[in-house]
Amino acid sequence: MPFLKYFLWLLLIVQVTACAGSNPKLNSRAIPAPVSPTITKQGEAPAVVSVINSARKMLGVPYRYGGASPSGFDCSGLVSYAYRCVGISVPRSSAEQYLRAEKIPLSDLQPGDLLFFRLSPPKISHVAIYDRGGRFIHAPSSGRRVSYASLDNPYWHKHLVGAGRF
Repeated sequence: MPFLKYFLWLLLIVQVTACAGSNPKLNSRAIPAPVSPTITKQGEAPAVVSVINSARKMLGVPYRYGGASPSGFDCSGLVSYAYRCVGISVPRSSAEQYLRAEKIPLSDLQPGDLLFFRLSPPKISHVAIYDRGGRFIHAPSSGRRVSYASLDNPYWHKHLVGAGRF
């Protein structure tokens, strides 16, 4: 029994320190954050702000298929990591995240909500974390890095399926 207790403490310490890693070097092409990460808008829950802050810290991290750590992310891995950093468990795949998220109208988007895209029908194949002002953080594709993109971009607007909240 004492071994199990020490093992669980060690596991907790590893998880907490994994989410508190250093800020990676930003990619020169990454769009800067629209507002200071420490500013909380009225009505935003602290956990939501922390999800955004966790995602912002990963700006510039390279895309890696199947990646879910600061050494590299795919889109759903970034979402899973950012939510895990605030103690919220979400499914690992973008399709499963879409199925489990509470669907919300785009007019009700708040920072920390998820945006779902269908890049190759028929299934959901991309997910991003909404920030503010029509912008979202995502891990785009192979050879690229975690960055901001805009819903005003015709490509993303065309492939947007909907939004969800955990």
